[in-house]
Amino acid sequence: MIEALQTLDRWLLLAANNHHSPVRDKWMIFFSERFVWFPAYLVLLLALVYLFEQRAKLLIPLLLLSVALADSVSSRFFKPYFARLRPCHDPDLSAVLNLAHGCGGQFGFMSSHAANSFAMTVFLWQVLPRRFWLAKWLTLIWACLLSYSRIYLGAHYPTDVLAGALLGSLMAWGCAKLYRRGVARWWPEAAPTYAEDAAPRVKNLVP
Repeated sequence: MIEALQTLDRWLLLAANNHHSPVRDKWMIFFSERFVWFPAYLVLLLALVYLFEQRAKLLIPLLLLSVALADSVSSRFFKPYFARLRPCHDPDLSAVLNLAHGCGGQFGFMSSHAANSFAMTVFLWQVLPRRFWLAKWLTLIWACLLSYSRIYLGAHYPTDVLAGALLGSLMAWGCAKLYRRGVARWWPEAAPTYAEDAAPRVKNLVP
């Protein structure tokens, strides 16, 4: 079973990496580069402060906490513990991979890029009202493209990315739950904004 999964893992990696071109290389490097997204992160944080006002004092730290936990657990625990070589460091694979963006650290399980991006995405899906459905889907597409770019560039196996996405999602779910509890305690009048369909029921209770 494990050997079959490893074989599938390598096949999917090579399938993504072998379908390369100069144009695709540039796009995948763009999606994979963390520093490229810093201006977008800043705009996002400012937008959240504007939208959530006082609640942003709790929301922003918990959003950052979910990302920090995903990053630290994936990088400082899983990678050194499992010590799984990145594909680009594997002597059996590196010679046949298209390494358009270098290789990075020695170990690859699990992907910190995937963990971080899905931590942010899942947290926003949990706390943003339904009317921001477009923003939610854009963040999900961004997280998927960023994660796929790590496979395309030969930095991670698909299972590295899936495990990182799962870890980030769990961290985000926990932090979002803490946020909802905090709002219910300190800003109870704002609690219905989690699910906009709850708003009409609240209004109907008002004489």
